[in-house]
Amino acid sequence: MSKNIQAIRGMNDCLPTQTPVWQKVESVLRDTVARYGYSEIRMPVVESTDLFKRSIGEVTDIVEKEMYTFDDRNGDSLTLRPEGTASCVRAGNQHGLLYNQQQRLWYMGPMFRHERPQKGRYRQFHQFGVEVFGMSEADIDAEVIAMTARFWQAFGIADKVTLELNSLGSNEDRAEYRQALVDFLKQHEASLDEDSKRRMETNPLRVLDTKNPDVQAVLVDAPKLSDYLSDDSKAHFSTLCERLDSLGIKYTVNERLVRGLDYYNRTVFEWVTDCLGAQGTVCAGGRYDGLVSQLGGKATPAVGFAMGLERLVLILETLELTQDIPGPVDVYIVVAGQEAEKQSLALAEKIRELLPNSRVQLNCGGGKFKKQLQKADKSGASLAVILGDDEVANGQVTVKYLREEKPQISIALTDLASALTSDS
Repeated sequence: MSKNIQAIRGMNDCLPTQTPVWQKVESVLRDTVARYGYSEIRMPVVESTDLFKRSIGEVTDIVEKEMYTFDDRNGDSLTLRPEGTASCVRAGNQHGLLYNQQQRLWYMGPMFRHERPQKGRYRQFHQFGVEVFGMSEADIDAEVIAMTARFWQAFGIADKVTLELNSLGSNEDRAEYRQALVDFLKQHEASLDEDSKRRMETNPLRVLDTKNPDVQAVLVDAPKLSDYLSDDSKAHFSTLCERLDSLGIKYTVNERLVRGLDYYNRTVFEWVTDCLGAQGTVCAGGRYDGLVSQLGGKATPAVGFAMGLERLVLILETLELTQDIPGPVDVYIVVAGQEAEKQSLALAEKIRELLPNSRVQLNCGGGKFKKQLQKADKSGASLAVILGDDEVANGQVTVKYLREEKPQISIALTDLASALTSDS
């Protein structure tokens, strides 16, 4: 007997019992961005490897350790996308969407990183992202943050997440700060762990993001990025904070918040939660004004964010906020008798016409009456419509309420429309 083939480690199936939660999450996200006037863009999951090397940075963990990269039959180096921003910029450049234009875009789909799988973090994971192009002022930064705040309200977790905010300044600000930070770190090199020593040479700002408590103790006396910001960068950040204050969105300025990708400048932000145990990031983003030109386009200001859907689903499940999400069936049709079986398909189609927004499932393949009612209950349907030979003879159906303490009723087929509409 041949061995069963299993899914690749860290790449998970989403089973029928889980998909209603995912569909609800995706629906809320789609509906919310639509209310802000954003348009969907869909990019391929495979891109040229150079796209991510040039955007993310060759000395980042993603490029060095985590990307799924391979040569195709033509010898071209291809990569399964590890994030969406670079792909979105590439698409915008390629199709002439960005220069001297304003675009508000969103996308959703699978990303791929080869890292150690753990709860809420997988090798194939799903991201929802927003990217805005052509606007340089802080008001658009505030809008995308306000949009994320509206997500949390819609999901009922606004009190479970907190916003952290920082400014990385311009590229010139950051270059000056980078040198000051490296000088400081070299003075304390003996106290740094190996990861921080490596980052000191390749991407020193990432040292600020260390989780090592010994290195964190060293960084208490490190120079602060805010002391190196230009007047323009300070004014941009001050305006952003004023806008958020006017919206009543609470935040904490975290001067060690730098984000893991090389292309960020000025605004960076993260929504974090501790409801999964150790503090984790739910959503993160910021401004990346130099990335479009870095990838071959004309200089274009940009800002965006992304969130991992697995982690969001896990938060909702942990907080037991998925209990009221309906299953895949609203009405289940139970059939008893030969004549009823002949009429059942026509009845099902009629109910679908009467209730175009309802999900109607017909019992197929026969089965005892009691067993069919058990299937109806298991389906999650709120109503069971029973069609037996007696009902056929009398031109009736029986409606049984599965989620309410109401007596079942028998109604004429001619009254079915009004009866089901009132209960739907």
